[in-house]
Amino acid sequence: MKTTDFAKYISDFMTKYLTEERGCSSNTVAAYRDAIVLLITFFKVQVGIPAEKLTLKDITMERILSYLEWLEKKRNCGPSTRNARLAAVHAFFRFLQYRAPEHMEEWQRILAIKIKKAPRPQADYLTREAIKLFLSRPDRDTKKGKRDLVMLSTMIESGARVQEIADLTPSMVHFGDPTVLCITGKGNRTRTVPFSDRASELLRKYMEGHRLLEPYANVYPLFGNGRHGKLSRMGISAIVKKYADSARKIDAKLIPVGITPHSLRHSKAMLMMKSGVNLICIRDFLGHRSVSSTEIYARMDNRQKLDAINKTSLVPANDELPSWERDKGLLHWLEHLGR
Repeated sequence: MKTTDFAKYISDFMTKYLTEERGCSSNTVAAYRDAIVLLITFFKVQVGIPAEKLTLKDITMERILSYLEWLEKKRNCGPSTRNARLAAVHAFFRFLQYRAPEHMEEWQRILAIKIKKAPRPQADYLTREAIKLFLSRPDRDTKKGKRDLVMLSTMIESGARVQEIADLTPSMVHFGDPTVLCITGKGNRTRTVPFSDRASELLRKYMEGHRLLEPYANVYPLFGNGRHGKLSRMGISAIVKKYADSARKIDAKLIPVGITPHSLRHSKAMLMMKSGVNLICIRDFLGHRSVSSTEIYARMDNRQKLDAINKTSLVPANDELPSWERDKGLLHWLEHLGR
């Protein structure tokens, strides 16, 4: 069977360009792969062109727009997922501008497709009291309960992403004053995260008990499963949900519905924000590429301050008074409070 130009270029894009030239992480490559697989599926199901016959000339701006509409209407993808798939498509056609310039006009038409405005996601997080309740749920008398307690404490203490926690090995832990974790995050960027003395001691005892301080264990998973392999993202998510559900039975008001591993990351960021840590430090701590990703915590903190102001206001209710959300002067003052 003759290889099509699409097959050739998509293979080069996935196996050479993303990994060798761009140095993308395995997670990024997997996300792009999934988007391309969906695009190929769209052409087979909706256009009637199977993968083995798909060529570059079959791909037009109009068909990419139809692909995005198909994602939303047929596969029930939200705007954020739609935009993520479009980002992968854009990456491929930016690559093609230099590999197949004879179709440059069409590639630029595709690259001109805009992302769709998506509602800002609500960042669920736990308060200090909620974290104490949440961390009280693992059974410290069992081996699995001890592992879960240390893992969840590490997640909150480090503000690490779920994949970063899954990828941790003993070699990434450096005990000292302070103890630090060397975390490899998005884009293979490495950051150093300090640990408090109490969290450090908890982690040391766990590692001693599991013989993870021995040199031969350097590349073992820090938090392994029953088969001594590393926990999956889904496995960690299930553990977080288990203890969140357990804590909610005790105090439903403290524990929001839908707590995820990323909620624990949000929780750490909010604790830092409330303690007066500036956005630049929080950005570096979390491993954000841009401070714009970190500003969500400042907005959330300001919203809480404004809610408190409204609850304690003695001014009589009046429909003609402006909403605090439109009170730019007050909002500006709060945003610059303490700077």
